[in-house]
Amino acid sequence: MIGFIIFLAIVLAIVVWMVGIYNRLVSFRNRFKNAFAQIDVQLKRRYDLIPNLVETAKGYMKHERETLEAVISARNQAVTANAKVAGNATDAAAVQQMVTSEGALSSSLGKLFALSEAYPDLKANQNMMQLTEELTGTENKIGFSRQAYNDSVMEYNTAIEQFPGSIFANMFSFKPAELLQATEAPEERKAVKVTF
Repeated sequence: MIGFIIFLAIVLAIVVWMVGIYNRLVSFRNRFKNAFAQIDVQLKRRYDLIPNLVETAKGYMKHERETLEAVISARNQAVTANAKVAGNATDAAAVQQMVTSEGALSSSLGKLFALSEAYPDLKANQNMMQLTEELTGTENKIGFSRQAYNDSVMEYNTAIEQFPGSIFANMFSFKPAELLQATEAPEERKAVKVTF
């Protein structure tokens, strides 16, 4: 009888241990999904601000139609790519497509802001200043959200790669998540040379 009770206690301890590991993996997966949802919120805010920015600039930048259309096109591609990742953040191809499209959007926005420097009336426009300020704040929030996402992904990936979590990750199909990498081209990472 005592042997049977000891056996049941050991089996129960193993089951509790296995449930704990599984629940830990689920917790880490949910953290990185939540972290992506925070990025998603900020990206949607960014996507909503861009058409207003373009509309404000249209009146002043009549001869810059290609730039304005490029911004809208890049925005639409980024929205599509973001929707694919929101459905499955462990899809490496979708994450890479999102990173690429976000890089293209940032690049086209940079061109828009550079061109706006040539239009003093546009720079002084209250709507343009407010939209630019909101977009800058949103970009900062996106950066912080990406950092939190990458931290959560690192924690999750570590948990599914370490023993004994790796055994349960394979048994229950926990797939590694992709980190969000920098989108800038190598030449954009170089320090800016300032001369006086």
